[in-house]
Amino acid sequence: MSDTEQRRLFLEALWVEDGLSDNSVAAYRTDLKLFSHWLADKRKASLLSCDAGDVSAYLAVRLAEGISNRSSARFLSSLKRFYGYAIREAWLAENPAAGVAMPVLGRKLPALLSEQDVDDLLQAPDVSTALGYRDRAMLELLYASGLRVSELVALKLSEVNFRQGLVRVTGKGGKDRLVPLGEEALTWLEGFLAEWREDILRGKNTEHVFPTKRGAGMTRQAFWYLIKRYSQMVGINKPISPHSLRHAFATHLLNHGADLRVVQLLLGHSDLSTTQIYTHIAKERLQDIHQKFHPRG
Repeated sequence: MSDTEQRRLFLEALWVEDGLSDNSVAAYRTDLKLFSHWLADKRKASLLSCDAGDVSAYLAVRLAEGISNRSSARFLSSLKRFYGYAIREAWLAENPAAGVAMPVLGRKLPALLSEQDVDDLLQAPDVSTALGYRDRAMLELLYASGLRVSELVALKLSEVNFRQGLVRVTGKGGKDRLVPLGEEALTWLEGFLAEWREDILRGKNTEHVFPTKRGAGMTRQAFWYLIKRYSQMVGINKPISPHSLRHAFATHLLNHGADLRVVQLLLGHSDLSTTQIYTHIAKERLQDIHQKFHPRG
């Protein structure tokens, strides 16, 4: 069986049995494909004939090319999971990546948008146009809910419950959760659906809440471009992405006294330790306030 066929079977298992998202499966596919091609070119080997030395050598090459420790760790995780599958399928007796140590990952804290930054960003779109009103509604919903950008652009009309003020989203691992929106976001969303959405579609039909002029859902990359453009318009000189509003959602909730476990549920984190990074950010913010305003700070 070729490397290509082995990878295909493994990726199908990830999607069908483990319920991983398309984005996660795509990351596994890229990691395994690059390593397979490197083995064939440099070592005249395959995924099932390589050893720990090959894995370490490949990592060294990628690090020399500038790959981050985080990307290296993701590659090793992909590889170890593939070899675990290969052992279960009796393609292999031992895991050649088992003894390769994971790179040490430092705590990567996201750039924090202040509440004023967010307010400026939300007011950037020109709401006298259909596309501008759509963008304002998307930004309001993203900040009000803490959705991942993939969840936002994939949102369907049937997943919005205006009576209860909730959206139902399918997150990582195919897990559903209900997320409240708040009055401000609901007002903008209702206004968009009632007055502007049909102006964009012009007779086309789609279940996506936020369509493009093509009548399809927006891509993650297109929404990232919109946020970059609006942040430049209002002079936000910080690295910013759709995920920045998710970070701001969580941090601002904690700054205003929200419980960490509630934030965990809203974000759709399966592990509380993933959410705890925001307590560190909130703590730093409180320290800054104390130093700035306390007479003995």
